[in-house]
Amino acid sequence: MSVETSERSDPVDPVRGLTSAQVAQRVAAGQVNVSADKTGRTVGQIVRANVFTRINAMLGVLFALVMLTGSWKNGLFGLIIIANSGIGIIQEVRAKRTLDRLSIVGQATPTVRRDGVAVQVAPEAVVADDIIELGPGDQIVVDGQTVESVALDVDESLLTGEADPVDKAVGDQILSGSFVVAGSGAYRATKVGADAYASKLAAEASKFTLVDSELRTGINKILQVITYLLIPAGILTIINQLFIAGDGSLAWESIKPGILGMVAALVPMIPEGLVLMTSIAFAVGVVRLGQRQCLVNELPAIEGLARVNIVCADKTGTLTENGMRLSEVAPIDGSGVGAEQLHAALAAIAAADPRPNASIEAIGEAFGDEPNWTTTAVQPFSSALKWSGLSFADASGGDAGNWLIGAPDILLDPASELSARATAIGETGRRVLLLGRTAVAVDQPGATEQMLPVALVVLEQRVRPDAKETLEYFAHQHVDVKVISGDNARSVGAVAASLGLGSVDNAVDGRALPQNSDELAEVVSDGTVFGRIRPDQKRAMVKALQSRHNTVAMTGDGVNDVLALKDADIGVAMGSGSSAARSVAQIVLLDNKFATLPYVVGEGRRVIGNIERVANLFLTKTVYAVLLALLVGIAGVAGKIFGFASLAYPFQPIHITISAWFTIGVPAFVLSLAPNNERARSGFVKRVLTHAVPNGIIVGLVTFITFVLVNPGGATGPRLGVEIDNVPPDVAQASTATLIALIATAFYVLVVVARPYNWWKLILLVGSALAYVIIFTWHQTQQWFNLDSSNWGSNAVALGLAVIGMVAIEVVNRLLPVVVGDDADPADVVAAEEPSAAPSH
Repeated sequence: MSVETSERSDPVDPVRGLTSAQVAQRVAAGQVNVSADKTGRTVGQIVRANVFTRINAMLGVLFALVMLTGSWKNGLFGLIIIANSGIGIIQEVRAKRTLDRLSIVGQATPTVRRDGVAVQVAPEAVVADDIIELGPGDQIVVDGQTVESVALDVDESLLTGEADPVDKAVGDQILSGSFVVAGSGAYRATKVGADAYASKLAAEASKFTLVDSELRTGINKILQVITYLLIPAGILTIINQLFIAGDGSLAWESIKPGILGMVAALVPMIPEGLVLMTSIAFAVGVVRLGQRQCLVNELPAIEGLARVNIVCADKTGTLTENGMRLSEVAPIDGSGVGAEQLHAALAAIAAADPRPNASIEAIGEAFGDEPNWTTTAVQPFSSALKWSGLSFADASGGDAGNWLIGAPDILLDPASELSARATAIGETGRRVLLLGRTAVAVDQPGATEQMLPVALVVLEQRVRPDAKETLEYFAHQHVDVKVISGDNARSVGAVAASLGLGSVDNAVDGRALPQNSDELAEVVSDGTVFGRIRPDQKRAMVKALQSRHNTVAMTGDGVNDVLALKDADIGVAMGSGSSAARSVAQIVLLDNKFATLPYVVGEGRRVIGNIERVANLFLTKTVYAVLLALLVGIAGVAGKIFGFASLAYPFQPIHITISAWFTIGVPAFVLSLAPNNERARSGFVKRVLTHAVPNGIIVGLVTFITFVLVNPGGATGPRLGVEIDNVPPDVAQASTATLIALIATAFYVLVVVARPYNWWKLILLVGSALAYVIIFTWHQTQQWFNLDSSNWGSNAVALGLAVIGMVAIEVVNRLLPVVVGDDADPADVVAAEEPSAAPSH
């Protein structure tokens, strides 16, 4: 519902906020911030979308035709309709529930004042006229009007594209979709529901949908081509089966065999499992990541993760833990500030900050007893300034000092001895802040120029215990990691070097980065550790890496990371980070563990790599089915014209069904869920068709030639498909031999696709082969499936031609990629074949 408030008869106290009665009144009136279903489709819509599909419609018509013949066992392929729909529904509903649950954990929780108490609520619980508190990093979830402002700066770049923060005074309009970068304040909600811009952003970001991507676009192109091929092949098959290969009678009993042959020819042309397996792989990926407390805001992010080759990581909260502790306070000689006053100033600074960062929190924990001072002026911390300041008055109203605290390399002359001392401490991996005192109020121009250094405040950062192992994983998988931080470059370099990444001397200071985009791309590509990076520089660095054809993932948790997260190919936010960062990221690590990222990247690679594998199997089947139908149809028409024996389609639908069970169906399902660490590459359609088309042609030719050689008819003999239940022995034996040739050759395509082998793949291959041995040798299965494998002469011809087909498949799959050009990186192939180096914990 959309609501815009106006002046009301029940005034709202900005200090105490709405009363419970006022909230209840607005809820009853529907004046709440209700947004659309975040996961897109309801359960009913999911069911309809999975049942009423183009593929199900085609299979349904063919299934109905078979049912008209009364041959129920030939309608087994109808189970594919149930499988397509059932598995798709189950997986998508599971993924929807996972997203619903995790979205509640990962969403922004604005702080509202109600009955004089500040409470956190879900965005949907905000009502019209709520008083919402703001602090650095807070996302603004509804539109409103500022009622309190203490140096409140808001970044509206997500709305306007302008990176410069906008100062908000009391009475100014404040727009949802923006976020606070500095200062604090409060605002009154004037627009809630669908009109609030943030609701549109959040709903769009969290939809469970497969938007356009190279993978989806490629599959759609392939399906379009197949649709065009189905038309001539289908028409030719219908003419041959019903009007040429039959006995010329229009009696129903004479037409039924032709219908079965026609259905048997058309069913394998439909790649029914390709879309199904793609949906399953994506949905299972979401569920698996959800089990690791990883929220996928946009499903195509899984595909993007598979292509990542550079990860840009922040230091704080990524390589190091968010928490800090005070190591020491080193007074500076000649400052004129005693120890008691120094400690009082630090305590007052920590107590006066309504939204302290990790550094200020550590100072507050060390100096808990704040003095009875009053704040008279504030300069909030921002990523651009790298310092903050407060002016105080003591209990009697006298001057208690104007204090600045921030980065020494920003506040001090870089050539000074004190700056060198601070740098030396920073090179040990510790964070250093400078406390200074100035003669003018901190919000006045020139405050830093008149500053007198008072003390160096040294803080310790704890390196995450899993950081080193995570970095080793990325190195093993040929993914470059670049540490980009707003902290001192040498300090960042020291932390990274302790983890085996870069060195202190090679750390790049952001203030020395070139402005030229080409030069910047060169520096960023060569460098590993970067410090003193501004938010706009992070964004520029991401773009520079992308300009060199890299796929970049950016991790971050703070407001200063938002622009880079938004522009990266994949934005990864920490769950404890700012709501602004979470709102623009495609992936949210709710457990705040950098060590989860290898599993995220690995899941993306597994999904995309396996979809390409199974696409080879399904499209090979489509190619050989179309080719076989065309060859049989052309041979039938030629026989009719020239007076020699015409050919009916060699199989009944039940034969086509069992041929796909263990050459495609079961193996494709297993392979689609298997581990796969190969980095995804562009050119999906080209690579798949390079293998599937020649493989399908070979299988189709082997099958057709076998059929021609073992066909018992000649010019006057019986033709296949004339009868349903009482098939002549020689006809059944020829059909069985032809099916053996098809299955054996198609099985070898599976053997090639399954490489490289390991123990479970070998079990899968051996088990599939044994299943066919049982089907073709056990008396009961031969009866069920209309098979007769007793003619070993025909079987020998089939197996001999199958061996020739296998050799041809092997040669083609080794030579053709070289001829047409395959962009495979040997390093990626090695990484895919080796065991995953993901952290074991």
